[in-house]
Amino acid sequence: MTIADVTDLMRQALTLTTLVSAPLLIVALAVGLIVGLFQAATQINEMTLSFIPKLLAMGAVMLVAGGWMLAHMVGFTRQLILDLPILIG
Repeated sequence: MTIADVTDLMRQALTLTTLVSAPLLIVALAVGLIVGLFQAATQINEMTLSFIPKLLAMGAVMLVAGGWMLAHMVGFTRQLILDLPILIG
């Protein structure tokens, strides 16, 4: 296994991590922004108010996109296991 192989493998892993985490992070950002605007407009300064909407929104995203995320992670793992003999020897 050369340094180029390791570098390529790490690049693929980081790309997959970014791809899989993006839907959750985008939804958390959007819900946080909306709740923040609501708090600013109504002058409600409760710190825990944004937690429940974010939790519910992220749960909904996991229900909708969870299968897609899992399929990508399983595909990467399967390809990694199949490429192990080539990478090692």
